[in-house]
Amino acid sequence: MTNVSLPASQRLAVIGAAIALGLVAALAYGASGPKQAGAVLIGALAGLALYHASFGFTAAWRHIVTEKKGTGLRAQFVLLLLTSAISFPLIAWGSDFGLPTGAYVFPFGVAAAIGAFMFGVGMQLGGGCASGTLFTAGGGSTRMMVTLVAFILGSVIATAHLHLWSALPALPAVSIVTTFGPVLAFLLTALVLGAIALLTIVIERKAHGQLLEPRKTGSLLRGPWSPMLGAVMIAVVSVLTFLVVGRPWGITSGFALWGAKIFHAAGIPVETWPFWQGQVAAIEGSVFKDVTSVMNFGILIGAFAAAALAGKFSPVWKLSGKDLATAIIGGLLMGYGARLAFGCNIGAYLGGIVSGSLHGWLWLVFGFLGSLLGTRFRLKLGMG
Repeated sequence: MTNVSLPASQRLAVIGAAIALGLVAALAYGASGPKQAGAVLIGALAGLALYHASFGFTAAWRHIVTEKKGTGLRAQFVLLLLTSAISFPLIAWGSDFGLPTGAYVFPFGVAAAIGAFMFGVGMQLGGGCASGTLFTAGGGSTRMMVTLVAFILGSVIATAHLHLWSALPALPAVSIVTTFGPVLAFLLTALVLGAIALLTIVIERKAHGQLLEPRKTGSLLRGPWSPMLGAVMIAVVSVLTFLVVGRPWGITSGFALWGAKIFHAAGIPVETWPFWQGQVAAIEGSVFKDVTSVMNFGILIGAFAAAALAGKFSPVWKLSGKDLATAIIGGLLMGYGARLAFGCNIGAYLGGIVSGSLHGWLWLVFGFLGSLLGTRFRLKLGMG
């Protein structure tokens, strides 16, 4: 693939992606300055890496259950460890060096458990998690475009009810970085992730007699990438987000805002909902002022460019009734669940664990349980 020239249509798509990236970066710069433009570029790098590495949390969770393959899970753990090695010291000591860094540390309770479980079911039906939905939609999947629309709808609907869910019991917010310090917190994180990785190795060897050979990197520019290269590059994205944005990477709050803007434009008074009170400026202002939104735009564009560079950007507009129904149901479940559970696989799972927060680990447990049920639904529906 590296020595084959791209068809004209794909070259045109690459040029279009470059123009779109420049335009979005310029609009973000005009709205909020250079850091906002930088966030667009970080998002584009994320989209490129996610697409070329096919780095989805959804498939990795499913493969360990249905095929006894743990490569994807172990790549996720490498991502978590590489990011935590930088994020834990930044959270603890960043302010001392002029790099004040926030963390996602939230109380996890009944509502969050239900939300994470819903998200796990939804991502298997929808065919991708939050980051997976963005990079596959950007790469030209029309089915995932439907999932994205439903995701946005589910997100904004959830904001109408969050004040009711918040009354349910919850554990207090706990940060192991604050409790134990960044060094011991990192060692504890590495110990737990190492134990789970070892378990996946045992499962894989028992099922296949050996560890299966992972996909190798073909071309840095055109892909495909190995899972480990993907993990390293997405860790770079995560660390850059800490350094430029000053907090962990997030995705789904942008979806809720997009939905609120659409509802507001349609005359639905979302600004009167408790969740949006005090956020009228965000609803009525430029979307390019919202850092999560501009990073999401970057992911879409980066994945679009990656698909074209790989010579694979070719949307198919015909969807079966089953594809359409599962995309809508999966997207709605993910959107609603993410708002209950402080985010998705990126904002809650990745963002929580690399913040040293207990809620990130609990999200993983309940999200994985939901994924198990979603996987059963996939099999019953003949989705593979």
